[in-house]
Amino acid sequence: MADYKLILPSMGEGVMEATVTNWLKNIGDAIAEDESVVEIATDKVDSDVPSPVSGTLKEILVDVDGIAKVGEPIAILEIEGEANQTEDISADAIMATPEVEAVAAKIESEIHSITPSETLSSGDRFYSPLVRSIAKEEGISQAELDQIPGSGLEGRLTKVDLKNYLQNRSKSETVQTPTSQIPTPAPAPTPAASATPIAVSGDDEIIEMDRMRKIIAQNMVAAKQIAPHVTSFIEADLTNIVLWREKNKKAFEAKYGEKITYMPIFIQAITKAIQDFPLINVSVDGDRIIRKKNINIGMAAALPSGNLIVPVIKNADQYSLAGLAKQVNDLAKRARENKLMPAEIQGGTYTITNIGSFGNVLGTPIIPQPQVAIMAVGAIVKKPAVIETPQGDMIGIRHKMYLSHAYDHRVVDGALGGMFVKRVAEYLENFSLDTDF
Repeated sequence: MADYKLILPSMGEGVMEATVTNWLKNIGDAIAEDESVVEIATDKVDSDVPSPVSGTLKEILVDVDGIAKVGEPIAILEIEGEANQTEDISADAIMATPEVEAVAAKIESEIHSITPSETLSSGDRFYSPLVRSIAKEEGISQAELDQIPGSGLEGRLTKVDLKNYLQNRSKSETVQTPTSQIPTPAPAPTPAASATPIAVSGDDEIIEMDRMRKIIAQNMVAAKQIAPHVTSFIEADLTNIVLWREKNKKAFEAKYGEKITYMPIFIQAITKAIQDFPLINVSVDGDRIIRKKNINIGMAAALPSGNLIVPVIKNADQYSLAGLAKQVNDLAKRARENKLMPAEIQGGTYTITNIGSFGNVLGTPIIPQPQVAIMAVGAIVKKPAVIETPQGDMIGIRHKMYLSHAYDHRVVDGALGGMFVKRVAEYLENFSLDTDF
């Protein structure tokens, strides 16, 4: 028998640590290859860590609520084999991968960049080496750092918290100019976090926000503070799409082993419209507009817990309809099972959310930062409508759906925002009944 060190694997760019939330196995339990051993949480997503080998859990190195570092052991398993071979597999082989080595090197460089006089905590508050490094680069004092609210475990300050704070701070900073040239307006009052104290009676139930809900709350408030939202609406006739899907859904599943929902069709229309209007696929960095080369579509998904997560289909314009269907189904399934990796919810350039799944027809979605637009698709409803034919107008029953397009008015004006959602509607309405799959 030999010992095998279970290493916390790389979880995507910028993710260098995770909080252990639950051990799925107890000491002495047998573990099969690829079986999940521990649940972890990062600033981005909850996930679990499977074992690459079969064995028995011998020792737990990071307790629940403890912080585990990428590339470091979190448990020791007892497996069949020799000790030397086990050490090679568990440590050297895993740490030799370029991805993990890069992450480990970054951790080490950031730790060494902190001078001895700098501690990783202030009072009862812990700061990771990455947060310390960013604060040092941005010239944030210890006093200022202590005042920034955190969304991590027990109020810990995360990289996302600090980035949002810096973005808001840079917006509030003004260029020094002579007062004779530009009048200084009176500062607007800053609203308190809660306008009035909340009275709690004996019959009220107090529910503590979980970690993910805290992150969602913070991100939504930041998104509304950063981007001036405008929403345009248009109604699209989806009769051809509904008829095509009803006719082909069984054959589609038989051919590809995937169910065909409406979402892949919506995403395909959006990617085509982005290609027509590439200035929708941008981000804002101060006074700079960054035009994104890749079209990465975020797909908002509701979790069984009631929380929301947005997995991303990278390079969505390069997939066929069948490829999009596979991506949509896979990401939605793993989102519900808490099996998404952090990298799979990062890098989105445009987002779609399906409020129609809840029976809603219209909505005003919030733009996820740093994107500049998001589209909500409503419920598909049968309606009487005027149909234009060569023989004249007539009334018929059509399948209609509202598209709600919210965009950042800093860089997307009404003309662009309105033309974009109209183009998406046109692609949907012109969907051919003869579309091949």
